[in-house]
Amino acid sequence: MGRIFETRKATMFARWDRMSKMFARIGKEITIAVKKGGPNPDSNPALRRVIQNARAANMPKDKVESAIKKASGHDTAGYEEVLYEGYGPHGVAILVECATDNIVRTVANIRHHFMKGGGSMGNSNSVSFQFKRMGVFRLNPAGLDVETLELDLIDAGLEEMGETTGEKGEAQVLLRCGLADFGHVAKALEDRKVTPLSSELEYIPQTPVSLPEAKATAVLKLVDLLEQDEDVQKVFHNLA
Repeated sequence: MGRIFETRKATMFARWDRMSKMFARIGKEITIAVKKGGPNPDSNPALRRVIQNARAANMPKDKVESAIKKASGHDTAGYEEVLYEGYGPHGVAILVECATDNIVRTVANIRHHFMKGGGSMGNSNSVSFQFKRMGVFRLNPAGLDVETLELDLIDAGLEEMGETTGEKGEAQVLLRCGLADFGHVAKALEDRKVTPLSSELEYIPQTPVSLPEAKATAVLKLVDLLEQDEDVQKVFHNLA
């Protein structure tokens, strides 16, 4: 009985840790969006997108409003967005998106994580050419006429549409578009009263790499190590 309790407690703490990390990431995105486009989501599409993602992540409304208010203050520190590149174990390409108020600290930490995880940090453009930056939207399929929506969105720049699953195994509709068409697709969805579960800019690997389970596990350990860093927003890799 004690062992079951400890397992449940560990699972609960892990869930809280993930949620805390997610809320911190969204908080930084809110700060960046407000600094660039102001605190009004009606006139700031980037902020509107982040608020939608916050709702999908079940971030409390008062935390979102507090983050917007804090970011509007003149004494609030701004964050610099930085992309680091490198290779994980077995030659897997890795991109690390960071938002930091201290570049010196961040680059030292990221380099340390790569080394500790059996990888190596690379120079700018050393691995990013293996990825394509795309707009990625995830939708709730309930009540959607998927075929009609696909036809409507092609004119806005839709490149790919398919099915995927969320973290809890729920069905989702996945949309992808080129970076330049991200705003067009977002506007087309908004015009059709379709609110995405999430809308992000992601680096999509052009040639995914398959590895045996043991080798893949070593790569994922490094990815997890990077994701735990407080300055890291997202980690992308080309492991299939």
